[in-house]
Amino acid sequence: MPGLYPLGHRRDVSRPGLIGHHREVTTTGSQASTEVTPLPAERFLDRESSWLAFNERVLELAEDPAIPLLERARFLAIFSSNLDEFFMVRVAGLKRRMATGIAVKSASGQQPRAVLGNIWDQTRKLVDRQSDCFHHQVVAGLLDEGIEIPRWADLTIDEADATTELFRTEIFPVLTPLAVDPAHPFPYISGLSLNLAVVVRNPASEAELFARVKVPPLLPRFLPVSPNRFVPLEDVIAAHLQDLFPGMDILQHHTFRVTRNEDVEVEEDDAENLLDALERELTRRRFGPPVRLEVEDTIEPYVLDLLMRELQVTQDEVFSVQGPLDLSGLQAIAALPREDLKFPT
Repeated sequence: MPGLYPLGHRRDVSRPGLIGHHREVTTTGSQASTEVTPLPAERFLDRESSWLAFNERVLELAEDPAIPLLERARFLAIFSSNLDEFFMVRVAGLKRRMATGIAVKSASGQQPRAVLGNIWDQTRKLVDRQSDCFHHQVVAGLLDEGIEIPRWADLTIDEADATTELFRTEIFPVLTPLAVDPAHPFPYISGLSLNLAVVVRNPASEAELFARVKVPPLLPRFLPVSPNRFVPLEDVIAAHLQDLFPGMDILQHHTFRVTRNEDVEVEEDDAENLLDALERELTRRRFGPPVRLEVEDTIEPYVLDLLMRELQVTQDEVFSVQGPLDLSGLQAIAALPREDLKFPT
């Protein structure tokens, strides 16, 4: 079945993907011929910008005060998950093509490096809007409805005591702090994992060490500390770092998160080797290079420099935002049994 194109336009079959404007040209004594004039590049959007525009519409739903409050929290979570996928696949694929020299101009006529620069600029603006929406709209609105997301310092004494007991019985046993020193290189940071960068000091030698603590992904992102009050899991771990580093002085700690290249590229021509190729690609993508580093905006510059150096990311790939990071965990808050704060069913 032939494709459908805008009235007055046709596809140039000699140039796949190109749509042009056509007009009939008639000459004396000859049949009518068709002249195809390609549309100007500014009439096109590259697919990365188009995708970001789609995710912006998701964010606009979170910003819309007419949307029920828990649904707005859900849209914030969806926005985060979408952005993770975008960087793991679209941005990673673009960077890989640039590195191998096979990247070409986008449909809008932009060079790949310009497309990447636009991605970074647009993403920063969107992430800033998401953070503002979370802190000044959704969190404030939830508070009015009796649902709170406090930080550790805001807990009552009873809540802190109960959470400390929970830490010692449920959280501490699954934590594995890893220090970096001449005998222990910088650890591998898995993609999308939430981590604490910790700086400790040995009081005997005055030597400072960097350590990494991974936030367990199987535990709730927001821990209930009392009915309708939920504290970020990384806050609970940070409040008990002394238990993880006994005898050491805790100088500072910062949350960070890495997104890695998880794009899968498999040559499908050889069906016999397709399964082997897919297995190799899935193994490779687990250790794919970082394409984004998220940090809280309170991070010390020298700690950020260390992360950038060890993870081999550039300043352009660093996204500094007001915490907490990774708002995809808001799905649990959105699932609370408050039907008055959801779309009617």
